[in-house]
Amino acid sequence: MANRLRLTAACVLSMSFLSGWTAARAAAPAFCKQYAQAALNQVRGGLANPRCAGSLQGARWSTDFAVHYEWCLGASFGAAGTERDARTQFLRSCTGR
Repeated sequence: MANRLRLTAACVLSMSFLSGWTAARAAAPAFCKQYAQAALNQVRGGLANPRCAGSLQGARWSTDFAVHYEWCLGASFGAAGTERDARTQFLRSCTGR
């Protein structure tokens, strides 16, 4: 009985630790609002440049705020930064800047 109680306690603690760890990794709504707005600014900049516009495909280049916002809510802060940097790098490459 004591072993079963210890095992149950260990499982509960592990589950609560893992759920807290997952929540800590997700980006905050306020951050995601700013992230999505910045993503839309990048998308608009790309669409305004004929050298870039034809290559803007996929969710990364969506003109829908909700696509960027919802993705961000499930992403880590680092993943959001990586995605932003990927857009920046692409825009630099097609604009020659």
